[in-house]
Amino acid sequence: MSSNAEFHSSTTPIFWGEIAPCEHIAQFYENDDVLLDTLFGFVAGGLTRGESTIVIATPEHLEALERRLAATNGELVAALMEDRYIALDASTALNSFMVDHWPDDQLFTNFVTGLLRRAQVNGSRVRAFGEMVALLWARGDTGATVRLEHLWQQFCLSQSFSLFCAYPKAGFTKAPTNSMAEICAAHSRLV
Repeated sequence: MSSNAEFHSSTTPIFWGEIAPCEHIAQFYENDDVLLDTLFGFVAGGLTRGESTIVIATPEHLEALERRLAATNGELVAALMEDRYIALDASTALNSFMVDHWPDDQLFTNFVTGLLRRAQVNGSRVRAFGEMVALLWARGDTGATVRLEHLWQQFCLSQSFSLFCAYPKAGFTKAPTNSMAEICAAHSRLV
């Protein structure tokens, strides 16, 4: 049986299975279970369709997601080995392109280009999830958060891949009206 078909779950929403290229989605969530349910659907939906999925998340979220994927079937190792599932720590990823608390355009381009090249090695469509923006937002780096969202959006449009970002609602306690409006404007859909 093809490992691409192994990630089907009756609880995976069709929405995630049929996500369009260039879609840039943001989720504002109240607790980790809500995020993990949505993230599982996003990743499993892509793997089921034979797409490559890049997940840039906190170590806790990566571990929880991988437990869910492994419980669904035994093919997570194959997806990892085939670079159809690429997992990175969000803090480490941020450190690779941030300069003086701001995303460096060229370092970011190098970072994303390398990831996409790796994920597209088999000609697969790509979908990516990232929590780097949530980490920046939590640090109070709202300008850098908005800039990073716009950099990602440029890549989504030029490289035709889907991107899913997530922010905990708890991070929006300080009247960030203008920055939040800019974050929402950088996305094609909100969850």
